[in-house]
Amino acid sequence: MTGKEILLKMKCQVKAGFGSSSAETGKGKSKMWKHITHGYHLMKGKSNHPMEDYVVSQFKKVGDKELGLFAIFDGHLGHDVPDYLQAHLFDNILKEPDFWTDTESAIRKAYELTDSRILEKSRELGRGGSTAVTAILINGDKLVVANVGDSRAVICKNGIAKQLSVDHEPGKERQIIEDRGGFVSNLPGDVPRVDGQLAVARAFGDKSLKKHLSIEPDVVEEEIDASTELLILASDGLWKVVSNQEAVDLIKDMKDAQAAAKHLTEEALSRKSKDDISCIVVKFQ
Repeated sequence: MTGKEILLKMKCQVKAGFGSSSAETGKGKSKMWKHITHGYHLMKGKSNHPMEDYVVSQFKKVGDKELGLFAIFDGHLGHDVPDYLQAHLFDNILKEPDFWTDTESAIRKAYELTDSRILEKSRELGRGGSTAVTAILINGDKLVVANVGDSRAVICKNGIAKQLSVDHEPGKERQIIEDRGGFVSNLPGDVPRVDGQLAVARAFGDKSLKKHLSIEPDVVEEEIDASTELLILASDGLWKVVSNQEAVDLIKDMKDAQAAAKHLTEEALSRKSKDDISCIVVKFQ
């Protein structure tokens, strides 16, 4: 296989949902911390539009340090915004001068900068948007999770599931949205929506709704210790039908992270989830 063919194969593995099959999958492991492995699996939903979920799942050496970079981007009204996030968000975070000294601040600045660039490119990227949940593992012992929207990060310690992200639902953030001049619809048989349109209160992009939408992420740091078993990142295609503790219980005895991610997407499908489903599992033991 030539270098060009290998590069093309790698690109196909990371791009979500644009192969000939309806599933994309992959795995890897830390070079510095051999016991830490990761795997991902994506499944296109039953809608008739192209796949709108994108992932990043990789380890990256930066100087003498190693970073685990994991993210789910769940797009809406097109795949261009999540595609852009996949290509640029982590680069923008790592370029922030205070990344190593004040990681939370760097993430907040990079989320805002990336969103402003997406809005500037709205003619090219379209009117859509995307949720994001990002998890950065620093030297195998510190995890920094940030999110906007309803893609979720759940960690498992001693068998107990703990949600690290915050679901930014319009019903919960009604006051913020109304203070910005927007409204939250709550029609019978439907979920609450910003201005009657969007089912999340925070997102990248969405130029037409932006003055009523926040891009401010919730950020949390979590220590990785001997009790830490695994981390799950997934789009709401999983969480609509599987609870945090159920997800952990379903895979805690599985050794292979990629098989675990695939098992969760298939479980969501069997429970009649109609949305695109993307899932990353990081195993720490």
